[in-house]
Amino acid sequence: MSVKFKPLKDRVFASYTEEMTKTAGGLYIPDSAKEKPQSGKVEAVGDDVKSLKVGDKILFDRYSGSKINIDNVEYLIIKEEDVLGILS
Repeated sequence: MSVKFKPLKDRVFASYTEEMTKTAGGLYIPDSAKEKPQSGKVEAVGDDVKSLKVGDKILFDRYSGSKINIDNVEYLIIKEEDVLGILS
């Protein structure tokens, strides 16, 4: 990760991408238009985070946290309690 960001307390800093699905008719539907959890990769964790570590792949609700764009990369700052699970 080239971005130096340290989340505070129970926050998690994660990168993610909004994938698009192509329909049979050739239309692209972004993940944000679907009602399913999104996934991302933990880039940094706050000092109070107990169950996540850098590099974990996580699932979270699409309306969770604060989304930011740094150098054309989408990031999310989310509370640890809003993470739905870890993908293995």
